[in-house]
Order: sequence, then C-alpha cells, then structure tokens
Amino acid sequence: MNTQEFNEEIAQRSAWVSAVKIEMGKVVIGQQKLINRLILSLLCKGHVLLEGVPGLAKTLSVKALAGALHAGFSRIQFTPDLLPADLVGTMIYNPEERQFIPKRGPIFANLILADEINRAPAKVQSALLEAMQERQVTLGETSYKLPNPFLVLATQNPIEQEGTYQLPEAQLDRFLFKVLVDYPSRDEELQVLELMGSTSAAPSTQPVVHPEEIELARELVDRIFIDPAVQRYIVDLVRSTRAPEKVDRSLAGMVRAGASPRATINIGLAAKALAFTRQRGYVTPQDIKDLAHDILRHRILLSYEAEAAGVGADDIIERVLSKVPVP
Repeated sequence: MNTQEFNEEIAQRSAWVSAVKIEMGKVVIGQQKLINRLILSLLCKGHVLLEGVPGLAKTLSVKALAGALHAGFSRIQFTPDLLPADLVGTMIYNPEERQFIPKRGPIFANLILADEINRAPAKVQSALLEAMQERQVTLGETSYKLPNPFLVLATQNPIEQEGTYQLPEAQLDRFLFKVLVDYPSRDEELQVLELMGSTSAAPSTQPVVHPEEIELARELVDRIFIDPAVQRYIVDLVRSTRAPEKVDRSLAGMVRAGASPRATINIGLAAKALAFTRQRGYVTPQDIKDLAHDILRHRILLSYEAEAAGVGADDIIERVLSKVPVP
C-alpha cells in the first residue's frame, strides 16, 4: 500500500474522531486539549490523570466522552473510607450452592471515572493498580479479565490537601497522560454561562462510535511509521530527564529521578495516535514536542533544590526540549 492509499485509509477510519469531538463540544465548552488527550487515550489504551481546581469540567468531560461511546461507564467517588471491595468486588457466600461466588465491582466497565482519586488510601490504590496495569482483577483465587476497551480516567484537586493521599510514583507511572486543566478564556466562560446558566436539563452527548471501530483504528495506529531518527529523538528526550545537566548545566541537581522506559514507550504510542488523528501516516518531531509535557510531567521527581528554586517539572521538560537536537 502506497502513502496516499494509507493516508486515505487513515482519513476513513478516523472519521469517528471528529464525530466524538462534535458530541463532546455540545457539553464541554473549550478545553480542546483535554478532549484531544481523552481521544488519544482511547487509541493508546492509556489511562489519564486530570488535575485542576474544582469546576473546570474535568468530571463533565469524562462523562461526555462516555456518553459518546457505545460502552459501559462507571463513576467511582473516591473517599478515605473506600474499601478495595467497593472498587473491584468480592467473594460472597451462596447458601443454595454452598460455595463462594464472585460479585464483581464497578471496575468492570469500559470507562472508569475515578473522581478525586487522591482521597482513597493505599489499599484501594493497590487494587486499582492491578486493574490499570494488568487489565484484570483478582477475586479469591481467580483472575477476571476486564472489558476492552478499559480506561481509568482519574481526577484530582491540586489545592486541597486535607483528607488526601499522595499517589505513589509507581501508580503515577501507569498514567499515559497527566493533563493540567486550566481556566477557560473569557469568551469560553461566557459560552458556559449561556449554556449552563439555567435550571433546565443540561445538554448531553449521544453515542456515535462502537468499541469495534476504536479497535480497528488501533490496528491502523500500530502501522503508522516512526523514522529511526525520530525514535532516537524520543529516547534522547527521555534519557535527558534522568540527567538533565548533560544538556543544560543549570539543571544540575534538580532531578532526583527521571522518566522510566515506560515513558519512552508511551511517547511512541501517543505520537502514532496523534499522527492518526491528524490523518497522517508518519510521526514528526513536532508530534513528540506536542505530547512531551503531558507524558513526562508526572514521571519526573524533583529535588529539594528544584523546589526551593521554584523550578517545576514543566520547566525541566521545556529546557530539555530546547536543548536536545531535533532530527
């Protein structure tokens, strides 16, 4: 298949992307980056962590995406008293059959909204970690596969610290993206007021895509070409987060631990998915730059020196991007 035919096939198979964006746009005003990242997560089988102050449509965006899909959806409100069984289920005794049978929890759905994920204690996070990484849940002595697609879309509030638990680094590394959700522009906020400023029923999304269409799109994403020079660029970027002083001396001592090889894999996967949504059969270095912050920011552990100097993970990533040679 030549390049033109491949691009035409991509254009045909990616038609549902625009349809989903249109549906979500009926409910969510602005937040285009957030919407794009949610769609990329569908294509990459990746989980997303949304961080922002309350009222920025994080939960609404996830519910809008779920409404645009012919798929199962569960919303789980994370609280300090949440138990693992409340999430994954448990074994219950059936007196008629005189044996224990599994009672599956709300995690057995295609899209999971883990609302305020940082409010749950370590035992719940541990149970969620198996589901996120292995896409299975163990009840008793048996492991049960989760449905396909399976995505955890989690939200957290960065301001409120009382009654919250910091997510462990191992769990953060399982998220494909960490998206920082910001305030809307003035014009967007005016549109929000016009759309939501009444007591009548709020608009909702309608299902426009089936899981089978997403699976076919994933097969096409796997065929998108990444030039070896671009692959080396991805590796150089990730490695530079581990020893940033090698590309910028001013960053010496700023990083305790850099991004893992999982970040390298995720950048490659997400770049292919981004090229697919842009109806292109190959990955460019600009695709990598567009994704770098959202994939790397939660994988860089800063030193005390960096925190004292007011240097954040995004600052490290920005300097690395400006220093690593682009192919």
